[in-house]
Amino acid sequence: MYVVELSLKLSPMPVAVQRKELNDAQALYNQVRQVLEGDGPRLLELTCEKEEDKRITLLCSEVVAVQLYEKSATGSGGKRPGFSFDS
Repeated sequence: MYVVELSLKLSPMPVAVQRKELNDAQALYNQVRQVLEGDGPRLLELTCEKEEDKRITLLCSEVVAVQLYEKSATGSGGKRPGFSFDS
């Protein structure tokens, strides 16, 4: 399972979307990157793979960062998202 996590302006909580396949996660990551570069649409709609009726639409100008990471099967001791000096 892969997680694409978006940080939003003035929001302490990120928006996270999960994808089963790495290719799908990378495609979404690249779509959000285009938005950050200013080449994308004004609105970004994210959908849930499991429940296709579940959607969220974000104003692209509010997205400040995106990261892609693999969700670990175990809760602790796994790879943490983001960048860290801890090994």
